[in-house]
Amino acid sequence: MVHKNVAKIREAKGVTKTHIANALKMSLQGYRYLESGETTLGVERLKIISSVLGVPVAVFFDDKLTESVVECIEIEKEVS
Repeated sequence: MVHKNVAKIREAKGVTKTHIANALKMSLQGYRYLESGETTLGVERLKIISSVLGVPVAVFFDDKLTESVVECIEIEKEVS
């Protein structure tokens, strides 16, 4: 669930996998494994991802929070 929520918010914000991988100091392939759920996404990495995406870590653990963040991002894009 967490990895799917990371992907949803990353995509909504228009942030590339490469950008997140660079922030995590890992390869793009390594990050793909994290986002697909094939590799465990640890707390330290989640902290970095939340910082890059500008959202609290808790958002990734709650589907409803994730959806509300995505909705807010989409509304901001429409207004801009």
